[in-house]
Amino acid sequence: MSRLKAALDPRSIAIIGASENPNKVGGRPVHYLDKFGFKGRIFPINPSRAEVQGHKCYKSLDDLPEAPEMVIVAVAGDNAIGVVEDCAAHGVKVAVVMASGFGEVDAVAGKAKERRMVESARKAGMRIVGPNSQGLANFGTGAIASFSTMFMDMDRAEGHVAMLSQSGALSTVPVGFLRQRGIGVRHTHATGNDADITVGELAVAVAEDPEVKLLLLYLESIPETKYLEELATVALNRDLPIIALKSGRSEAGRQAAQSHTGALANEDRVVDAFFEQHGIWRAPDMRGLVEATELYLKGWKPMGRRLVAISNSGAVCVMTADAATEVGMPMAKLSDETDRKLKGILPSFATTTNPIDLTAALLSNSRLFGDILPVIAEDPAADAFLIGVPVAGPGYDVEAFARDAAAFGKQTGKPLVIAATQRSVADQFAAEGSSVFPTETEAVTALHQFLAHRELMARTLARKAQRATVRPPRITPAATTMLNEADSLALLASRGIPVVPHRLCRSRAEAIAAFETIGGPIVVKGCSADIAHKSELGLVKLGITSREEAGEIWAQMEGIIRKQGARFDGVIIAAMAGGRREIMIGAHRDPVFGPVVAVGDGGKYVEIFRDTALLLPPFSKDDVREALGRLRIAPLFAGVRGEPPMDLDALCDAVLRVGELMLDPAARVMSLDLNPVLLDSAGKGCVVVDAVVFQG
Repeated sequence: MSRLKAALDPRSIAIIGASENPNKVGGRPVHYLDKFGFKGRIFPINPSRAEVQGHKCYKSLDDLPEAPEMVIVAVAGDNAIGVVEDCAAHGVKVAVVMASGFGEVDAVAGKAKERRMVESARKAGMRIVGPNSQGLANFGTGAIASFSTMFMDMDRAEGHVAMLSQSGALSTVPVGFLRQRGIGVRHTHATGNDADITVGELAVAVAEDPEVKLLLLYLESIPETKYLEELATVALNRDLPIIALKSGRSEAGRQAAQSHTGALANEDRVVDAFFEQHGIWRAPDMRGLVEATELYLKGWKPMGRRLVAISNSGAVCVMTADAATEVGMPMAKLSDETDRKLKGILPSFATTTNPIDLTAALLSNSRLFGDILPVIAEDPAADAFLIGVPVAGPGYDVEAFARDAAAFGKQTGKPLVIAATQRSVADQFAAEGSSVFPTETEAVTALHQFLAHRELMARTLARKAQRATVRPPRITPAATTMLNEADSLALLASRGIPVVPHRLCRSRAEAIAAFETIGGPIVVKGCSADIAHKSELGLVKLGITSREEAGEIWAQMEGIIRKQGARFDGVIIAAMAGGRREIMIGAHRDPVFGPVVAVGDGGKYVEIFRDTALLLPPFSKDDVREALGRLRIAPLFAGVRGEPPMDLDALCDAVLRVGELMLDPAARVMSLDLNPVLLDSAGKGCVVVDAVVFQG
């Protein structure tokens, strides 16, 4: 927190534009600082008042007894620019600029105004939050520099969750959801346009707060990755989970985000790959951002994801099994000893296999829960539990069920969720400290997120421990140049990436000689650094079986290329490579995230089916294998209908070498497209048949 201590725990705060009315932007922070127990000095500034909300009011910064560490700039529009410059001149450390009308509404003039403010601040060593910021709120210190309406009906019941957002509303809406579930927050900050202090930089400081046990992010844009990478490292080192909601998944959403924050949009699948690489869970929506929060706060250290479900409803058992299967949570197979003990407790018409259906027997014997739970707790196959009580009323000892469930959870120390639709039932389980959801599907979804996220964090930490993190070099050339196919293949071969046997022939005689060396049938392709797509021009001929035909086609292709006015670099004579599946390997340099490697189903329909996975270098062979396992075609790799498995090892090696190539600044590769890469059976390798490489 030391890096931005004046933003999170200032010793003094001035409010320029302070108001007596707590329902005005300039009045809210004064009210909140008092309400939430800020211990530092409060300096309202308003030239027309002698006092504001019981505090002495000052005419200007010149009149203050000391330079405040933080200033809240609660004046409108362009007036904020002069105020920020004045703050910088007076030695203020942080200015929270609430005014709007900058980069979010005008990408040229508005951004220029932001730069002016930031430049004046940096010259004096001052930092800026905003503009267009709703403000900062640290409930641990009482430093509430915000005008959010949400805090008007909140009490000082801070918790262990931090919420950081580029949007004002989305910094507090999740807080409302959490309050409904009785969960308090310690931090909620809205950085607005991120002209200086970005949401990522502020999040790094917040992540260093030992009282924060879960960090939530709402992002509309990621203009740079430096601080998010640092945040991920800090969080992993202290076992702090991060859940991020990144909007702009659709083109319409990206356009809306740009008009909201005035920031650049990001390619969505690259964002997914970045978060995964750094152990950050990406929430699909607002519910996914907050729904599993209390599971993270339990302190559980899960060992697996095998689920045991218990209910007094057969339907709930079935739907729980369906929901678990949908998210990849196997239903644990209980031991024979557990089954024998359960049969000795439950009536004959109950189900003792997992999921366990207690049936209506629970109505006549309210001790069934208390009797079977200790037995199930001893079974080593169970990693997590769901108890479903869809219906209960007179005759059911719900208080005992809730008490027994809580004791069971403490006994196992393993994740436990409750599905209870009736409020009267849910409230009793919640009162005992259990995590309760309205339906089994919601309970399973939250449990899956928690378990999968913990697994992701463990994998990420293990990967970082195995190798030093290499920050990919940023290469931003003024122009790029396409290599011809022969040069592209030669570059790949020099990096150990298998390419089809071939010869570049600059004469008819060389073409005939190449045919005799390689042997038919062959492929003949025209070669020019000016032509990327050869098939449309008739520059690819397959299955050539005679030396005469090879020579004739060489001459035809020279004519086609020269007729196009393109450079004639020769004609490629290549072997007809074999393989069982066409794969695509591609790579490019994202302006924000750096090198990105794509691998997936290839061939001429690659853009239609879009079955690809993305990886951000550096990555390991295991990372590639895991990415390939997420493809829709993944089952084919293992062999189906009696077919042998494919050579996944060779494919992983090729993708790994492409990643290494993209990390090498000396290679100057800006993008490459290898399609098809022919993948053969295990032990027979893979081979690049066609390649286009652009260098900077």
